[in-house]
Amino acid sequence: MSDPSILVLVCSSRLQQNCSKTSPASEQVCVSVSPALVVSLSIAFGAGLAAESSRSSPRAAAGPSRTEWRAGELGGIDRNVFEMALSAATCAVRSGDVRNAPTLTVIDYSKPSTEKRLWVFDLDARTLLYRELVAHGEGSGNNLANQFSNEPDTHASSLGLFVTGESYVGKNGYSMRLTGLDAGFNDRALERAIVMHGAPYVSAEFARTHGRLGRSWGCPALRDGVAREVIDRVKGGGLLFVYYPDRDWLESSKYMSCQR
Repeated sequence: MSDPSILVLVCSSRLQQNCSKTSPASEQVCVSVSPALVVSLSIAFGAGLAAESSRSSPRAAAGPSRTEWRAGELGGIDRNVFEMALSAATCAVRSGDVRNAPTLTVIDYSKPSTEKRLWVFDLDARTLLYRELVAHGEGSGNNLANQFSNEPDTHASSLGLFVTGESYVGKNGYSMRLTGLDAGFNDRALERAIVMHGAPYVSAEFARTHGRLGRSWGCPALRDGVAREVIDRVKGGGLLFVYYPDRDWLESSKYMSCQR
């Protein structure tokens, strides 16, 4: 067991460091204590540090909570697609590719462009923030997208997991850069200038008139009226999961294999 005098010496040294700001009499506060009290104080101090560490990083290296979300929290998204998105996000965090993301945006390109097929979830609050129309690339199809590419000049959308970057103002107005994390499927997104932006051809009125939304050059384009708000909510480290039941991607993606 430790000698009580060790604690007396440590305590005296600690007080001496503060003697310029306190009375010299303060050194008299240090007294000998029993070894049992030393152990008790050490345990309590260690427990306090552990609790503080837990509070400072509640989801560190664990990824988004996989606790089942109720149907009412999902906003009409296909539960299987949502579970795949959540699993991919968890895989990316656990593999160290990204930090814990506050938001998860999901696009389901198996649905027609005339339907609201983009969802934004707050992972910490477990709430649906937005459900919106979103365009696909002209190289991916008309009302229904069925072709996807990672190659420049295809004007096609890309599948897989992205991390959101900074916002900027470019030729499409207020926009947000996207970095593709899925090797071979979307990792040329920056090179291709695949970004999130607003567009006048994304609206319910345009869809009624033309039977589909307008199409981008591969970017997930939103309604002009909501684009800035959504971008500001998800930029700087959020995750974007773009889904289509493409066998090659589902079987080859690093983030899909975590589920098997």
